[in-house]
Amino acid sequence: MSKTAILFAGQGAQVVGMGRDLAEKFPTAKAWFDRANAALGYDLAGICFNGPEADLTKTENAQPGIFLVSWVCFELLKEHAPHLKFDATAGLSLGEFTALTAAGAMSFEDGLRVVRQRGKFMQEACDVTCGSMAAVIGLDEAPTREVCAEAGVVLANLNCPGQLVISGEAEKIAKACELAKAKGARKAIPLSVAGAYHSPLMASAQAKLRDELAKIKISAPTVPVISNVTGQAHETHRQDACATISGRLVEQVCSSVRWEESMRVLLAQGFTRFIELGPGTALSGFMKRIDKTAQMLNVADVASLEATAKGLSI
Repeated sequence: MSKTAILFAGQGAQVVGMGRDLAEKFPTAKAWFDRANAALGYDLAGICFNGPEADLTKTENAQPGIFLVSWVCFELLKEHAPHLKFDATAGLSLGEFTALTAAGAMSFEDGLRVVRQRGKFMQEACDVTCGSMAAVIGLDEAPTREVCAEAGVVLANLNCPGQLVISGEAEKIAKACELAKAKGARKAIPLSVAGAYHSPLMASAQAKLRDELAKIKISAPTVPVISNVTGQAHETHRQDACATISGRLVEQVCSSVRWEESMRVLLAQGFTRFIELGPGTALSGFMKRIDKTAQMLNVADVASLEATAKGLSI
């Protein structure tokens, strides 16, 4: 039997207009957007649908916005493909919260509120540090780690073969880009981000996030959920499993996102079908470079929802 994993988008996937056609066409979607606005006490749906882009790209809006649109895609997929069975979930950075919520580890409202606060805390960390990130294209992990050590930055995302992201102080990132090119990187491109995510410069967000997570109920997930920190499924057999999940989510703020490793773990376990939920198709692009034979589907809007539901019914 082939196995299916649901994947959830991460920050950077946001785009003005995301979710709007879903809300206009499907009452279920509109109800979730209304519920999110009520939970947060402001019009997040309106920012997703209409922007302005400057508001949507603020970390405190982008993170819950992507969570919300991804969740709506998940709920609509279950409605349009009622026989769908998924055997694991995973999400890129903030997407791990969506993955845990989809697996029943936290409620929708709790997940949404925590992600909103996470974005706020990370923005506060950005505001008091001078951080940056860069994509390193066409250089293997080992030489990229050498570049990081020499420049005094860290490896933030291991997305797929040939695409890594580094993070740290802005001046050091500029130096690291030059070093990476000297080592043979095809490109080393500074990213348009507010700060140095997944680096020690985010440390001030960790204690605040720990306090927020302590306020919510975390349950053992109903299916395996892959941790960005370990690249393996969250441990659920331990007595302190829920505390361990919370601890990993706090750790994740400053740790590397081990995405390629996470996907290879699932592939090794017999997963052959992956469905990306939320705006964009970045995760589908990564999978093409990890394993071309894996079946990738996605749901981001009405057209992709209908195509994926049709594909699942064949």
